[in-house]
Amino acid sequence: MKVEFLGSFTSANLPSLPYPEIAVAGRSNVGKSSFVNAILGRHKIARVSSKPGMTRTINLYLCDGHFVLADLPGYGYSRAPKFERQRWAQDVMVYFKKREQLRGCVLLVDVRHFPFEIDIDALNWLRSFGHDILLVLTKCDKICRSELVRVEREISGLNYNPPIESLMFSAKTRLGKKEVITWIRNRIEA
Repeated sequence: MKVEFLGSFTSANLPSLPYPEIAVAGRSNVGKSSFVNAILGRHKIARVSSKPGMTRTINLYLCDGHFVLADLPGYGYSRAPKFERQRWAQDVMVYFKKREQLRGCVLLVDVRHFPFEIDIDALNWLRSFGHDILLVLTKCDKICRSELVRVEREISGLNYNPPIESLMFSAKTRLGKKEVITWIRNRIEA
């Protein structure tokens, strides 16, 4: 896939682009940058950090000259100052309210900690905008199969109508990569 980094933006300077867009959201330290790198087939297009909260702007990537992937700042824990975390939250709120070309959101959650209350809150908040959501459970290579089955039961017990689409994913083993790309393509071609 040909990928062009378009830049890092806040809601104040976010450009209007003529391409369909998919957002990538998730808690700090959930593996958003690793996910972006794996999906785009690049090792270092998104900077991976060992510290949570390093994605502090809306990072846009033009993919195959056909669609945009938007990597959003994470929610939850970060060592950033409170005023900066508040700006991120405002940027994300404005993004979801005003981004006309948005076709869906991939919400990443760490399979080892699901269901965190903050992730359920984020899922409910995202659903309020009416966009398609794909719940992607990251770091699946770090737990055993019985834990994966438990998490699958937790998801089916959420009782959303319509049901939440979910996939298991590992940036390390590429589990779920093909399915995520198919989900994205189905949204941008609709």
